[in-house]
Amino acid sequence: MKVPTGVHWKAAYTDLANEIQVRHYSGKTLKAYTQWVRHLQTFTKSKDPALLSSSDVKEFLTFLAVTRKVSASTQNQAFNALLFFYRHVLNKEFGKLEGLVRAKRKPYIPVVLSREEIEAVLTHLAPPYALVVKLLYGCGLRLFECLHLRVQCFNFDAGVLTVHDGKGQKDRTVPLPERILPELRSHLETLKDLHRRDLDRNYAGVFLVNALERKYPKAAKKFIWQWFFPAIHLTRVPKTEEYRRYYLHETQVQKAIKEAVGKARITKGASSYTFRHSFASHLLQANYDIRTIQELLGHSDLKTTMIYTHTVKSVTIKEAKSPLDL
Repeated sequence: MKVPTGVHWKAAYTDLANEIQVRHYSGKTLKAYTQWVRHLQTFTKSKDPALLSSSDVKEFLTFLAVTRKVSASTQNQAFNALLFFYRHVLNKEFGKLEGLVRAKRKPYIPVVLSREEIEAVLTHLAPPYALVVKLLYGCGLRLFECLHLRVQCFNFDAGVLTVHDGKGQKDRTVPLPERILPELRSHLETLKDLHRRDLDRNYAGVFLVNALERKYPKAAKKFIWQWFFPAIHLTRVPKTEEYRRYYLHETQVQKAIKEAVGKARITKGASSYTFRHSFASHLLQANYDIRTIQELLGHSDLKTTMIYTHTVKSVTIKEAKSPLDL
């Protein structure tokens, strides 16, 4: 019997979006998972989603590894997206994917900058990009974590920064670098002025996540909820005709970093993530406990943090000594 193809998947995409949103996953996750489901739809020639089987996934993932020659991380992302789609949208299980060709994982060593190289990049960055990079390096933040910071995340009295809804929807705290405290306080004053001007223009406030605005109707206009790195211009919301403020877009930061790296004549493939790698490597080099670094980075698995042991020189002490004599 011929399997029907050319079937519309609109309902499946709607269900996928609903399942992701109810779990409060990020917009990036929704975009990535939707793209992989579209690739599967194309691969199966729009086969009826109800008739999809584990063999369809196996053939698709093998196609990615053999024909498309994708990296192991790309194949794993496709696997996770389709596993979610099968389990939560189609209410099916993969079963055992025996005989699946897995893409080869190459050993990956992160790019790390020296302290001198980081200082050189900073000299070519203008505000607010320089302060963004100082937090990426000084606190080990991911770029989206840094740009999602709000005023209330900073506790200057305790010298602590709270990162809300990091990767995996986890919260964590990291110490604020004392060196940049005056710069952070000065930046906070400029935010107060911007907030005052925004209120004078009767704007509707910042964008809030999930159902926060329904729960706290006035929160969007309160200063503590304002972005620490706000977008330059207000955003008009077509449905309500309101003007709201978004956070600084990541592509603007990435462009500024790329230009600064070029001007500093850095001969490494440095990006926004390089400063997080450098944070971990420099702490490890300073003999900080790797589990402490794991907590500061927000890693669930110590194996993820262990990769930084390859970015610093190992020092072997050949002379045997008792721990009592150290």
